[in-house]
Amino acid sequence: MRVDFYHLESSPVERALPQLLERVLASGQRAVVMAASDERIEALANLLWTYDPGTWLPHGTLKDGFAAEQPIWLTTAEENPNGAKMLVLTDGMASDRLADYDRCLDLFDGNNEEATAAARTRWSRAKAAGHELHYWQQTEAGWKEKQA
Repeated sequence: MRVDFYHLESSPVERALPQLLERVLASGQRAVVMAASDERIEALANLLWTYDPGTWLPHGTLKDGFAAEQPIWLTTAEENPNGAKMLVLTDGMASDRLADYDRCLDLFDGNNEEATAAARTRWSRAKAAGHELHYWQQTEAGWKEKQA
């Protein structure tokens, strides 16, 4: 199982997440996105409708229903009701079910010391579990993979 850590420095998750989810869907994959609260889920759902007038990212939440039909499922829970092979963690969320997915994208705010420290802890746990780890640092030009 592969875990990619995305160190956000120049833009917030609200900018990075839609771009990464576009890539997920373009690859033919489904995703589960975990966030910290129901309010955050609603904010992300609204973001995915409005971030780019020329793009549409099909997604749903518990409020929307039809989980099995949603290419992107937004949740606060450890669940995979849409059969996703991709897990996206935001807001410092962690999962004990990484092995249930083919890949995990862990997005964290590199400008926040607590968020960075928590990401280091998640990295250590994923490494101890034997997952393949990748570290991506955000630059003005895009993502650059770095040795960690």
